[in-house]
Amino acid sequence: MKRLNLQSAGALLPAYLKNGESPQIGIVHLGPGAFFRGHQAFYTDAAMAKAGGNWRICAVSMRSKDVAEALNPQDGLYALAQMEQDTQLSLIGSIAEVLVAPLDYAKVQARLTAASCKYVTMTITEKGYCLNSSGELDLSHADIAADLQLPDAVSQAKSAIGLLTQALWLRHQVGLPMLMLMSCDNLTDNGHKLKAAVRSFAANAQFFAKDVDFLLQLTDLICPCSMVDSITPATDDALRDLVATRLGVQDAWPVKREAFCQWVVEDILPADQPAWRDVGVIFTKDVTAFEKAKLRLLNAPHSTLAYLGSLLGIETVFDAMAQPQLSQLVQALVNNEILPSVPLVDGLDLAQYSADIFRRFENPSVRHLLAQIAWDGSQKLQMRLLPVIRDNLAAGRSVRLLALAIASWLQFIRLRARQAQQQGEQAPALVDPLAPLLLATAAQCTGDARTDVPLWLALDSIFAADLVNQTAFVSALWQAYQQLSPILNGASADLSQFIPGVDA
Repeated sequence: MKRLNLQSAGALLPAYLKNGESPQIGIVHLGPGAFFRGHQAFYTDAAMAKAGGNWRICAVSMRSKDVAEALNPQDGLYALAQMEQDTQLSLIGSIAEVLVAPLDYAKVQARLTAASCKYVTMTITEKGYCLNSSGELDLSHADIAADLQLPDAVSQAKSAIGLLTQALWLRHQVGLPMLMLMSCDNLTDNGHKLKAAVRSFAANAQFFAKDVDFLLQLTDLICPCSMVDSITPATDDALRDLVATRLGVQDAWPVKREAFCQWVVEDILPADQPAWRDVGVIFTKDVTAFEKAKLRLLNAPHSTLAYLGSLLGIETVFDAMAQPQLSQLVQALVNNEILPSVPLVDGLDLAQYSADIFRRFENPSVRHLLAQIAWDGSQKLQMRLLPVIRDNLAAGRSVRLLALAIASWLQFIRLRARQAQQQGEQAPALVDPLAPLLLATAAQCTGDARTDVPLWLALDSIFAADLVNQTAFVSALWQAYQQLSPILNGASADLSQFIPGVDA
């Protein structure tokens, strides 16, 4: 069977790539993971199919060469499977090439500084922005600290923020318009934080700080806030086999996601833009309201399922929702402690939105691994759960189940530490930018909340003083942690004690 590429795709090719046509690259995207390929690249493909335009994408990996090795031999093409009762397959052609920053740095800079390039979008995860717990650029972060000392604007930067600042300065030198930068990560107020990070980097960098005109120009940098949503499980061989059977070509890295897909963008884009608004992208002046609803009503229960489910030996979201006690508990968390914290959103019925999310979790066609959702907890919980706890404490509402969600993460870290001790290199890794610190803390723990909880709360990069000093939160965390500890010692799990209105 032939490998997927422009020649073998035949009639499957998007119309804008047929007859030898090839729109120019107008977008550079940092972080070409599965979510981007199932989401932003999908919307851009649809926009070009509807209205044309020079909006093909140069996708840039900041670290790994895996995506480049899979997609470049395929001319950037890949299959997208939308998973419902009937799986819908389509070929996505919006990616023109994949570059690897450490290997192709000059090419990456050339793409970013080309006159045809207008936008930079990014899905680099929360940790990729190198922010501290206050949401500001962490000048002491190893990658940022190294980039701040670079002697010029062409030396290889380690961070995305460093790379973007270099590109903006290089364009400034030759009179090109500034790039529009858009974060598409689950980061509250992501556009404002991205702009602030770039400006902070430039103001503190050895090379850029002396260019007053450039620093002034950055005040006009356009960085719209955005909110993205679509559950995107990891690719597996079953998907590759399905693509081969249905499309008749071998695709090294197809992508699958649920049929539901949402992209909300702050309506401040330049006039020259892809036809995104004609293919379902929502443009609004108030992204924050959508963003908060999604982070709290989808991402918060998602993370809770990931950590509690992992403690119970469950593998997927679907399987977790099929466990009655766990399903009841997470729905109680949302209805009793999260929904009251979510402000009203114009045009969005929050109760219905939440109910629809749980139906998405119960989709048997989307087997989303809990281990994948559990990644980067130290970053995600600061966006998904801790703000809800703060709001509830301020309003005098319960944080009992929210504290359980935090306790389940702490016990999950203990589980990974124990697995590493028992299984060595065969153990599943704790994927987190603070993994060494978290595992070292777990090594000091005994399972007794009286001694363990103070150790965890001492991690001030995660738990700020305003939470540590709240008796209601600490007490609830202590109780939940103590009640979960027996599970790690092989005790059968009884979650009924946590479910309101259910007798243990």
